[in-house]
Amino acid sequence: MTTTGQIAAVAERPEPAGTAGASRAADRPRTSMTARRHRAFYMFTSPWIIGFLLLTVLPMAYALWLSFTTFDGLSPHWRFVGLDNYRELLSDPATWDSLGRAGLFAATSVPLSIIAGLALAVLVNRPLKARGLFRTLLYLPAVVPPVGAGLAFKQLFDQNSGAANGVLNLFGIDALGWLADPYARYVLLMTVLWTAGNIMIISLAGLQDVPRELHEAARVDGASAWRTFRSITVPLLSPVLLFQTVTGVIASVQTIMPLLLAPDGTTAGVTLVPQSNYLYMMHVFAQYFAIGRYGYASALLWVLFVLILVATGLIFRFTSGAVFYNVDPEAKK
Repeated sequence: MTTTGQIAAVAERPEPAGTAGASRAADRPRTSMTARRHRAFYMFTSPWIIGFLLLTVLPMAYALWLSFTTFDGLSPHWRFVGLDNYRELLSDPATWDSLGRAGLFAATSVPLSIIAGLALAVLVNRPLKARGLFRTLLYLPAVVPPVGAGLAFKQLFDQNSGAANGVLNLFGIDALGWLADPYARYVLLMTVLWTAGNIMIISLAGLQDVPRELHEAARVDGASAWRTFRSITVPLLSPVLLFQTVTGVIASVQTIMPLLLAPDGTTAGVTLVPQSNYLYMMHVFAQYFAIGRYGYASALLWVLFVLILVATGLIFRFTSGAVFYNVDPEAKK
């Protein structure tokens, strides 16, 4: 019978040299492989990480520090004022007016652009001749740089030599001041619809991901094309529509297109922007470049950053029950 002492002696007996070496050799490749994977990950992501730190985190931190000062960008004589800039903007009527116009512009332009992009996507998703050509032509405006598009619209709607007034003159209608109030806001909306091809491409990808079997089953059940689109296509496109809504709101409140459409399209000419197009970012530009209040303008930007975070959170909160996912996005892997 084996005694307790014999069991302990066997347990304490050292492993043969060959067995211990093989065990260490088996652990070494696994460790080195993990280390190589980690190094490869950080090497490939390091350009983005460095760019994010230098071009995003550092400027934001610098702007946050400026928001507590009276720095004007040139004079070395500045002082720390704490929360005075934030108190001032809360009581500034121009800040609230420009913020209201920016919110109205977002509430108008985002739904219009999404509807236009979705309509174009449905159109080019049909089996048409030269469908690829139509897709290319409709998407081309989206690749035009914003500065080029702004200058083009500025020339197109010029009161004296613009093609828009030239067409009106053919029908005996007097020339309109498109780039002044009250028409400037409509030209600004046209610049948004001009880039609907970008939304079209994303919506088209979503449409092609909708299972055809569902459409065929709906037709067998006698559902009309509109009922099929409303009850099947739109719910399955809801994640795409949510993405477009969030990115559209963020882009609309940060647009600089009103400045490009102004009579003087430089940053110093921001004060010439028509009142209806004097959005929040135009107020920020005016404080930076026309007045030179870098501290106050930085406070305005940080308030906008917080408002965008709040708006994004509210959009996700109120649309959580209306967005359909094929896979639960919160499911644990």
